[in-house]
Amino acid sequence: MSSDESRTPKDQDLAAQKSSESPASNSQESNNSEGQNETQENASASAAKSNSRERDELAQQVAELERQKQALEKEIESLQQSKTQMLSEQVEQTQQTLGRMVQEGLKELEQRKQALQISVEQLERRRERIREEMRTTFAGASQELAIRVQGFKDYLVGSLQDLSVAAEQLELPSSEPEETSPPEIPTESPEEAPTPQFAEQGFHEQTQQIRSILDQYRTLPDYYGSPWQLRRTFEPIHAERVTKWFFSQGGRGALRSLGSRLQNILVASAVISVLRTMYGERVRTLVLANTPERLGEWRRGLQDCLGISRSDFGPARGVVLFENPEALVQKADRLVEDKQLPLIVVDEAEELISLSLLQFPLWLAFAPDAQSESSYMY
Repeated sequence: MSSDESRTPKDQDLAAQKSSESPASNSQESNNSEGQNETQENASASAAKSNSRERDELAQQVAELERQKQALEKEIESLQQSKTQMLSEQVEQTQQTLGRMVQEGLKELEQRKQALQISVEQLERRRERIREEMRTTFAGASQELAIRVQGFKDYLVGSLQDLSVAAEQLELPSSEPEETSPPEIPTESPEEAPTPQFAEQGFHEQTQQIRSILDQYRTLPDYYGSPWQLRRTFEPIHAERVTKWFFSQGGRGALRSLGSRLQNILVASAVISVLRTMYGERVRTLVLANTPERLGEWRRGLQDCLGISRSDFGPARGVVLFENPEALVQKADRLVEDKQLPLIVVDEAEELISLSLLQFPLWLAFAPDAQSESSYMY
């Protein structure tokens, strides 16, 4: 007996009811699964769309960054090119500037070279002219000058000796005066011109004073002393010349040149300074040189050695400059009449000395050294 047959009608009805209900439940379940699938598909589609949008946005961002990168690269390249161009322009400008400076420097050096060449040529011509002048004019002048001065000195000494002998042998008649008057006591006038006698032994105190002044100039030079005081280095050779002129020649004689006019000016400045210390403003220096250039050198040298100014030069001042001996003699005569003490200084370039100059108590002449060409340089 089968199972369907063994069921009761009730069971059969229940079974039929279940069977009728089963397709409905199956369709509902299928509908639910289809809905779930659709939901999943929709979610997948929305997720895909979202992912696609994100990818698109990322792609756009990447593209924008690429564009920015390219723009930056182009800007960097442009800056590098402009920098390179600027550097090249600066280098070119610097080279041009250096080139101009070099050209200007070379031009200036060329001008200086030409000026120096002109100066050298002038000095060479001047040297040749001086040598020619020495050969034609000054040769033997110092020896002739020394001979003439010594001869005149011997003549004066002999004449004075003869005069003194004649005066001793002269007998004067004696006559008694009618009225005797008390002898007048001679008084020294302060305006009388001093008569220096440096070579005599009776002026021992004066000799000591002169030696003391010269020692001070030699050992303790004062380069910022008062005017009319020696302000330059005083070497033993200078002291030897000044001492010889004071004590051996008695303030009247010629000294051998020291080789240059500046050295001779230093010796003359020392003599002037000593005399100014002893006799004050009564000493008036008269310088004789035969050209304005030499007189200008004497003026500058005396200013430098004695610390004096241009105002100390002039007819009524401490130093007077002359180009010819006649005018100097006239000035010296007037000074003697005015109770002044003229000191005559003769430049080494003077060929001859006027005999009228030798009548004054103080004169200093510089005799050129024939063996030294520099004695005539000025």
